[in-house]
Amino acid sequence: MRILITGANRGLGLALSQIGAERGHHILAGVRDIHHSEERLTNFDYSKSITVLPLDVVNEESIVQAANSVKDQFGTIDAIINNAGILLERDKTIEELDIDQVQRTFDVNLFGPIRVVKHFLPLLMMGDSSSIINISSEAGSFENAYGGDYAYASSKTALNMFSEQLSKYVKEKNIDVYSVHPGWIKTDMGGANAPGNPIDTANGIFDIIEKKHPIDSKYVFINQKGNPMPL
Repeated sequence: MRILITGANRGLGLALSQIGAERGHHILAGVRDIHHSEERLTNFDYSKSITVLPLDVVNEESIVQAANSVKDQFGTIDAIINNAGILLERDKTIEELDIDQVQRTFDVNLFGPIRVVKHFLPLLMMGDSSSIINISSEAGSFENAYGGDYAYASSKTALNMFSEQLSKYVKEKNIDVYSVHPGWIKTDMGGANAPGNPIDTANGIFDIIEKKHPIDSKYVFINQKGNPMPL
């Protein structure tokens, strides 16, 4: 399969690129700065299966150019993993929030995936059995609300809603849409104390894309193992 991954140069995105290539897929690794990303993405044994693609999720023209490039080179894609995300204003109370940073969070975490899907969906629709994976978080769950991380949590709740809406829109096109909680994993965002490994999460996400296990969930919000997440 030919799979687009945003934010592919570090953390979970890097693990997804590595595991996807090792599993025999062709990875289109979307990165903001290609010059600072190629070395990380070309150190794998299967790095020949990775095409580094300039793509900034907050810049729609960048996404248009990336989609046109992929269309010209490859014609179609089989999956999108909207992985790019940020966590800002982490320890701020509501009184302390910088609204510009809140808006930036939504620009990356919500509007970024919307922009990517807007311009790559036509390439995805050419396939026979495709997938869209939006990387979400348990922070976006109403049930798990904890009175903090206002910008991040709210953006992920909105991403879950976008994923549910999108699933309804493409259900007749044989495209699966999931909003996936990746678990608490050791990345720049998750921190060194996180119990999970991004490689394990990446394997779980590719199991979902490869349809290795049936997904039994009323809604599209699931975890990396394919189990339903509480709304």
